[in-house]
Amino acid sequence: MINGELFVSKVCGVTPISRNSLLSLINKACTLPHLTQTHAQVILNGFQFDLATVTKLTQKLFHLRATRHARSLFFSIPKPDIFLFNVLIRGFSLHPSSSISLYTHLRTNTNLNPDDFTYAFAINAASHFTHERHGMLLHTHAIVDGMASNPFVGSALADFYCKFSRVGYARKVFDKMSDRDTVLWNTMITGLVRNCCYESSFEVFRDMVADGISLDYTTVATVLPAVAEMQELGVGMEIQCLALKLGFHFNAYVLTGLISLYSKCGDVDTARLLFRMIRKPDLVSYNAIISGFTSNGETECSVKLFSELLVSGERVNSSTMVGLIPVSSPFGHLHLACCIQGFCLRSGTISNSSVSTALVTVYSRLNEIDLARQLFDESPEKTVAAWNAMISGYTQNGLTETAISLFQEMMTTDFAPNTVTITTTLSACAQLGALSFGKSLHQLIKSKNLETNIYVLTALVDMYAKCGNISEAWQLFDSMSEKNTVTWNTMIFGYGLHGYGHEALKLFNEMLHLGFHPSSVTFLSVLYACSHAGLVREGDEIFHDMVNKYGIQPLTEHYACMVDILGRAGQLEKALEFIRSMPVEPGPAVWGTLLGACMTHKDTNIASIASERLFELDPGSVGYRVLLSNIYSVERNFPKAASIREGVKKRKLAKTPGCTLIEVNGFPHVFVSGDRSHSHATAIYAKLEKLTSKMREMGYHSETVTALHDVEEEEKVLMVNVHSEKLAIAFGLITTEPGTEITIIKNLRVCLDCHTATKYISKITERLIVVRDANRFHHFKDGICSCGDYW
Repeated sequence: MINGELFVSKVCGVTPISRNSLLSLINKACTLPHLTQTHAQVILNGFQFDLATVTKLTQKLFHLRATRHARSLFFSIPKPDIFLFNVLIRGFSLHPSSSISLYTHLRTNTNLNPDDFTYAFAINAASHFTHERHGMLLHTHAIVDGMASNPFVGSALADFYCKFSRVGYARKVFDKMSDRDTVLWNTMITGLVRNCCYESSFEVFRDMVADGISLDYTTVATVLPAVAEMQELGVGMEIQCLALKLGFHFNAYVLTGLISLYSKCGDVDTARLLFRMIRKPDLVSYNAIISGFTSNGETECSVKLFSELLVSGERVNSSTMVGLIPVSSPFGHLHLACCIQGFCLRSGTISNSSVSTALVTVYSRLNEIDLARQLFDESPEKTVAAWNAMISGYTQNGLTETAISLFQEMMTTDFAPNTVTITTTLSACAQLGALSFGKSLHQLIKSKNLETNIYVLTALVDMYAKCGNISEAWQLFDSMSEKNTVTWNTMIFGYGLHGYGHEALKLFNEMLHLGFHPSSVTFLSVLYACSHAGLVREGDEIFHDMVNKYGIQPLTEHYACMVDILGRAGQLEKALEFIRSMPVEPGPAVWGTLLGACMTHKDTNIASIASERLFELDPGSVGYRVLLSNIYSVERNFPKAASIREGVKKRKLAKTPGCTLIEVNGFPHVFVSGDRSHSHATAIYAKLEKLTSKMREMGYHSETVTALHDVEEEEKVLMVNVHSEKLAIAFGLITTEPGTEITIIKNLRVCLDCHTATKYISKITERLIVVRDANRFHHFKDGICSCGDYW
């Protein structure tokens, strides 16, 4: 700081002061009062209209955040030049309306021509609007004025489009640039990382290296987060070697990026070693290692380091708190999350959207959805990420209708959904079976030109497959120019869900032929498809290859699929032997699969073995007990069935009530068994009665064997005849045109009687009826089901 007396003596003397001396005084002024005195001396010495002096003074005013003074000074100049305009446009970048107004004033009220700095600063300002139209208009002006090919302008445009998730536009700007400097390359990599396009960002980095473009430490520090998110440790180590070769390795920003890389790849020990290499770790480095400890489940270490920071007097920031919040491993840390929230409230960091968003995510993952919503509602500043976290929270907790409702609420605000918002909401549609809303999202994706985003398209494929439209899912998949392993997994799983095992296997082989490395999920999807299509030999071979050829250790789900494959073929003894030979303890999913196979093949002996283990492993589950009761009922062992059901009553276990959803003209209708609350109830029951009469003429008999045994047969028939599936199908028949496909979604496994009845209905009405139950899709056509009567 300048000595006050010396400062006053300089500005108050009678001797004229030169321009250079005034410029020096402007540079040295570090408070607004000092700068105001200097401004007075500028006027006294006749430099109030000197553009060089005024420009320097304006820059300093913005530096001291005296924006109103800067604005007043600008409008006191009769003929500002382009340099002064640029200073103002840049200075007002955080106030985009003022910045764009100045740009408009420049174009309409002066004879000056905008230069590359004008466009770059104005476009940067436009990126702070909640909508993109101003920036796109500036892009048009830049093209007309021949400035769009300038690297400085190109960098600003690429950054602008990435901020609005218009990655395709950003890439077009980048690709059209003939002269691409390091800054432009860095901007493109950063923008792709910001939009979660990690593979694309690494490809740009790879092209940058191949083209011989000069790298700086920013390039390396920018690409490392992408490699970290992809968890490509080998690639990250190659970049680390490159950084060593170029002399960037020990740069604090690069080391911090490497800490994040190793942490996200699970090597927290190397991350700790890298942290110790930083001579004077700043708060950013501390934040990286705290986040690394937390994300690897070493919560005690992260809390300890956080405590050390506080004791040292270091002032933590919002990034510190986000790193401390156990987002990736929240289970068992509800108390810690509440304590962190309390600290954030006291320190004021709770007002930071990234902090509140991280806490919302943790509470959602801990099934504390009410706490999450309360925090979301109380957040003073909601960001797109905050909306995404809450929508995702509802989706993860099965509250899909609420998730879609919140998305619709978001669409009424100034926030524009990004790729994460859309993929999350598509997931909600897939779970709920909301095909109509999913289609409207598809239209939104087209309007926002997001059809090139691999994550969005993969989510669309998943939505169409899970909502019953497997042909549309395939068309989308087939049209994708870029696919990753997740995309292939999604389509393979979709085929399996619909019982198209041969198509799934063909796709799997094509995936391998194209060089994609199958993951654990890939094999799970293929085995799932084999189990639903009865491909025993193929499933056995794939399981063997997974373990021996690809070195992937099977998870419980893989074992359950193998049990299902063997169970479908009636090889129950072999399935039991497979379970007993498992190197890990079989869980409820494995034993439950075997019990389901016992129901199909009426094997009470193995059912007894499976149920005994299930009741030990999952004593609170009512589903397995009901299934065992049904097995005994099928065998006419009603006393045993009654004993099991009595046990359910004594334990006060509640069975999940069955319900069925059908969409008609975009509106969902939900039915439960015996439902008479629907406005079309009279017509529904009349249609059902008419159908039942025709079915009986064709030889249909109600499958009442699994109904309650202690009621009369006539009452059993009445009970199964009004199951929710039949009510939904009847409603679909009376509200849609003849020949129209009917799709319904059941929350539980479809019962034997409804399965049989639907085959008859499809033949009588000449309709394709698609049923999604808890296990799979059933396509009923001409009296035949695609599942082959095994589900």
